[in-house]
Amino acid sequence: MGIRPEEVTSILKQELESYRATVDRAGVGTVLQVGDGIARVYGLAEAMAGELLEFPPDPTTGQPIMGMALNLEERSVSAVLLGDDRSIKEGDQVKTTGRIVEVPVGETLFGRVVDALGRPLDGKGPVVTSQSRPIEQLAPTVLDRQPVKEPLQTGLKAIDSITPIGRGQRELIIGDRQTGKTAVAVDAIINQKDTDVFCIYVAIGQKQSTVRSVVDVLQRTGAMEYTVVVSATASAPASQQYIAPYAGCAIGEYMRDMGKHCLVVYDDLSKHAQAYRQISLLLRRPPGREAYPGDIFNLHSRLLERAAKLADNAHESRPEAYSAGGGTLTALPIIETQAGDYSAYIPTNVISITDGQIYLETDLFYAGQRPAINVGVSVSRVGGNAQVKAMRKVSGRLRLDLAQHSELAAFAQFASDLDADTRAQLDRGERLLELLKQEQYAPMSVTNQVIMIFAGTEGHLDRLPADQVRAFEPIFLRWITARHPEITEALRTTSDLTDDLRAGLEAACKQAVGLWLDGRLKVEAEEEAEVQETPSVE
Repeated sequence: MGIRPEEVTSILKQELESYRATVDRAGVGTVLQVGDGIARVYGLAEAMAGELLEFPPDPTTGQPIMGMALNLEERSVSAVLLGDDRSIKEGDQVKTTGRIVEVPVGETLFGRVVDALGRPLDGKGPVVTSQSRPIEQLAPTVLDRQPVKEPLQTGLKAIDSITPIGRGQRELIIGDRQTGKTAVAVDAIINQKDTDVFCIYVAIGQKQSTVRSVVDVLQRTGAMEYTVVVSATASAPASQQYIAPYAGCAIGEYMRDMGKHCLVVYDDLSKHAQAYRQISLLLRRPPGREAYPGDIFNLHSRLLERAAKLADNAHESRPEAYSAGGGTLTALPIIETQAGDYSAYIPTNVISITDGQIYLETDLFYAGQRPAINVGVSVSRVGGNAQVKAMRKVSGRLRLDLAQHSELAAFAQFASDLDADTRAQLDRGERLLELLKQEQYAPMSVTNQVIMIFAGTEGHLDRLPADQVRAFEPIFLRWITARHPEITEALRTTSDLTDDLRAGLEAACKQAVGLWLDGRLKVEAEEEAEVQETPSVE
C-alpha cells in the first residue's frame, strides 16, 4: 500500500496546528483560586520563578493588575498579587510577560517617592526613564570587589569616631522600637549633602504618617534632591513589602555599576521578614522556627551581599555587568528587637550577614543619651580603614575611656569613698558621654568632630562642669573657626593631625576653656564673628 503525498501533508499540517495551540496556551492560564493576595493559576507551563504575570485590569484604574510567580507546581502556578485582589475572580485569564519583576532605574528617580514597582506616589507625574533592572541580581563576586577603605561620614560623633562606616559596608542598626533607629539613618542621609553620594530610603511596613514625616525632614534639609524614597507602608500588600528592599537595592546597584556611590537604608528588615513569612504560609510552604520559612536567612543574605565596593577594573573584566569600576553601594539595614532580645531568630541572622552593628538601648534613650548608642557593644568590622587619619588619631582613646567609665560606674554606686584616680576616670567618662550627645537631624562635619573629640580625650573638658559641656561645644567651635581658621582649614584639607597641628589645637583648647571659665568665650566668639562679617572699606 503506497503513501500518498497529500496524506503526509495533511497530517503534518494537523500536527503543526496542534503544536501552535500548545505553545499559545503555555503563556496563558486560568485563575483557579484567589484570596489573601495569593492566586493559584492553572497552566502557565513556561512561567519562570519571579516572572511578572498580567491579570485582568482593575475596574477603577483600567490598569492590569500584576502578580509575581513564586510556586511553580506540576499543573499550576501560585503567584502573589502586587495590587488589590478584590476584582480578580475564579476563571479569569492570566498571561505571562516574559519579564522578571523589575523596577525603573536612573538619576531621574532621585527626589521622588515611589512604590515597590517604581510607580510615583508623590503626585509629581510619571517617572521619566527608559531603563529598568530586575529586582533580583547576583551579588558581585570576590574578584569584582575591593576592600572597603573610604569613609562614609554620618555626621554623628558616636558613630564616626567609634563605629565608623565605610563606602561599600553593611552596618546594622539594631534596637527596640522608639529608640531612634530611623533618626540615625536619616542623619546619615542628611550628612551626604554636598557629597557625591546618592541615597535611597526604603520604608517597609511603616505607618504612612511616619514616612510622610521622614520625607518632610528630607525636603526641609535639602536632602530630598539626592534621595529616592521607596515606600511600602503597612497598608500596602505584603507582596510589595516583600519586594520593596530588592527594588531599592536595584536602584542603588544601577548607580554603583555606573561608578557612582550610593547609600541605601532598609527600614526595617524585621517587618520585611514578617511579610515574607505571611506570603510563605499562604503559599503553604513548610514553616520552620517561629513559623518562618526555611529560606529566611537566604532572603536577607542575597539582599545584603549586593552591597559592595567594586574593583577599579570591574568594568574591564565584566563589561556586560558594570559600566565603570570603583562604585560603591553601602547598606544600613535596620532591625527592631523585642525587649532587647538580640539573640532572637531574625536579629542573629542579620547580625551574621553584616559587617558590624550599632546597638541602640532603651535605657540610654530615656536617660537622655541621644543618640542612644551603646558604644561598649557596638562594633564596626572595618574600623580605622573607614576613618580619616585625624579621626583615627584622636578617637583611639575614646572607646577605652568610655569602657573604663562604664566598668567603674557599676562599682562606684556601691562605694562610699573613691580614690582620686577613680574619681578622675569617672569624671572624664561623664564628660565624654555628654560630648557624644547630639541634636536630631543636626549632623556635624568631620573637622568639628575631630576638634571636639580631641578636646575630650586630651582632658581639656575635665575642667568644665559636666552639665556645661554641651553648651560649651557650639560656642567653642564658632570661636576656634573665627580665631584660628588655620587649624580648621588644615584639618579640612589634609584630614590629618600633624604634630604642629596638634600643638596648635592643644593651645587653642586650653585658651578656650580658660575663657569659658572666665565667662568671656561667648563674647569673644560673637565679636570675632562680627569682625569677619563686616566688609572692609578701602
